Amino acid sequence: MPKARRENLRKKVTLRDVAAVAEVSLSTASKAMNGRTAEVNAATSQRVLEAADRLGFTPNALAQAILSGHSGTVGLLTDDLEGRFSLPILMGAEDAFGAGKMSVLLCDARGDAIREQHHLKALVSRNVDGLIVVGSRPDHRATISDQVTVPVVYAYAPSADSGDISVVADNYRAGAVVTEHLRTLGRQRIAHITGDPTYTAAQDRARGISDALAKEGLELVCPPRFGSWSEAWGRAATKSLLESGVEVDAIIGGSDQISRGIADTVQESGLRVPGDVAIASFDNWKAIAEGGQTPLTSIDLGFKAIGTLAGRLLSAAIKGDTPEEHLHLVQPHLVVRESTVGSH
Repeated sequence: MPKARRENLRKKVTLRDVAAVAEVSLSTASKAMNGRTAEVNAATSQRVLEAADRLGFTPNALAQAILSGHSGTVGLLTDDLEGRFSLPILMGAEDAFGAGKMSVLLCDARGDAIREQHHLKALVSRNVDGLIVVGSRPDHRATISDQVTVPVVYAYAPSADSGDISVVADNYRAGAVVTEHLRTLGRQRIAHITGDPTYTAAQDRARGISDALAKEGLELVCPPRFGSWSEAWGRAATKSLLESGVEVDAIIGGSDQISRGIADTVQESGLRVPGDVAIASFDNWKAIAEGGQTPLTSIDLGFKAIGTLAGRLLSAAIKGDTPEEHLHLVQPHLVVRESTVGSH
């Protein structure tokens, strides 16, 4: 470690120290450190930055915020930190902001309205430049934009206010994509076992499936079977379906958890996957989709892409650029595995 840096561990280095080492005025040092290159020649600016590095000088974030009008921080308010949606969205948002350019303050409301208000006030008190709000389920949620003076972008769960900026997965298209895949494989007798019917995502996916089949003059072998987002429900619904005598050559599960239950039950009945019954799914939760006896073909809804787009839109809004479109749909993509195409 350089001697100057070791010595500065014992005392707080100030901008005045940097100016003295660089042999410039305090005003010039301030302009160089704040990137006001139009007011300081390149050689002088470089000398100041090198002096700051030698001394281990760290600019005061609050002072910089006052000068620039921005704190360099955004808040990410989520209801689902323990779930599998928020973290990929956070990673995507951080990628969009760029390393070192914006810090993200993460708060988990845990689905509690009082806790959400507490976190919202705390974030505002820290002068965040903007907010990303991540819902725990893909249904419309109440707006908070009228409670803050900074831009807000809603991710995964859209705002109930159509004037807000929202970034969500295209679940209707996801239903169509998975159906089109099964049809290219020649599957015609398709069933759909899915989750909670109160979820907009469940209804949108079911509509996407039915509409894709209708375009080819087909329909599901029976109405969609709604239940819970669990492996146990996948097992129970599949057992009931097979015992009903309805012939199927493909089953679309509403989630990877449901589909794991479907696959196990089909195989336990003596049928082959995918030889007799192809199985396709949603979410592409790798821990589940790639585990089990037969890896699942699954729709990836692009959670990280949702975060990346939300971050870009928020960055633009912070700069004063409001997009013409307020609702942004992230397109899904299919990850093909053995449950529909057999061994690769």
